[in-house]
Amino acid sequence: MSDKQRNIRVLVVGCGNMGASHAMAYHLLDGFEICGLVSTGKSKELLNEKLGGHYELFNDYETALSKTKPDAVCISTYPDTHEAFAIKAFENNCHAFIEKPLAVSVEGAERVAEAAKKSGKKLVIGYILRHHPSWIKFIELAQELGKPLVMRMNLNQQSQGSNWLVHLNLMKSLSPIVDCGVHYIDVMCQMTRSKPIRVSAIGARLTEEIPTNNYNYGQLQIHFEDGSVGWYEAGWGPMMSETAFFVKDVIGPKGCVSIVAKNVSAGKSDSIDAHTKTESLKFHHAALDEHGSFLKKDDWIDLQDEPNHQELCNREQSYFLKSILENVDLTDHVQDAVNSLRIAFACDESVRTGKMINL
Repeated sequence: MSDKQRNIRVLVVGCGNMGASHAMAYHLLDGFEICGLVSTGKSKELLNEKLGGHYELFNDYETALSKTKPDAVCISTYPDTHEAFAIKAFENNCHAFIEKPLAVSVEGAERVAEAAKKSGKKLVIGYILRHHPSWIKFIELAQELGKPLVMRMNLNQQSQGSNWLVHLNLMKSLSPIVDCGVHYIDVMCQMTRSKPIRVSAIGARLTEEIPTNNYNYGQLQIHFEDGSVGWYEAGWGPMMSETAFFVKDVIGPKGCVSIVAKNVSAGKSDSIDAHTKTESLKFHHAALDEHGSFLKKDDWIDLQDEPNHQELCNREQSYFLKSILENVDLTDHVQDAVNSLRIAFACDESVRTGKMINL
């Protein structure tokens, strides 16, 4: 029976925040059927209960693969497992959805991309902002501002309790500007449609709780071939400030466009929904009249379609399903993910060496 004639049986690997959201999407969407939940801890039991309690549970990924023989695997584990788990999925003739980042090295990401190509199976990476109508519009408006562009973005997270534990675990293998930065590097590349040529970055280790070779605050700068420049800032931890934790702003010769999330304010930087919330786009026009005054008032764009975090995950998984059923060519999708990771790691190298890195 072909994929078009039956549900896609998916094995969910990793049942924490993102894994739970993706599992809920599979649970809700027509076309998918969960065949198992995998985690090393108790998160799978909690998730299973939330989903009705009838899914098979596994502690070990390879055992689950062997027993359930899925059509697809959803990998939402910590990044240092992504490469091995993805390649194992392709070796078992499975499609794969992988949360970003694709791997913990550029070489690892390239190996995953090559394994997907060799297997003929679909590889979708969790670039959630690509499915958000307001972010799509944000990028579209940025492309109307002329060149060069100045892109200013950040996402700082004041974390405590379980959220801080997640960040600590992530920082065993990646810095914040790599783990989160790939999203916004991808956005900048879409805005400019130009080649990044060099990067520089700074970082600081603000806690003894993370490895001595890592840092929990970083800021990167990217220079593009067309003269555009962009910066991104990310910091994690209980010490982080919530002043201006959410900046999404792009400036060009013809004006500027900004995400103005009016209700995203202090005390919400650790909220997953706040990370994708847009609420309003403010489009400022730079043109002046003969008296030197602005020719046109600012436009406020409030899109009616404002999905929450779960709905965005549903849309991601709908795209994954479409890519399987309609044999969508994902060559550019995968290459964009590899390229944004390559840029992020160059920024990480800049932090560690103190040097500007030519790409």
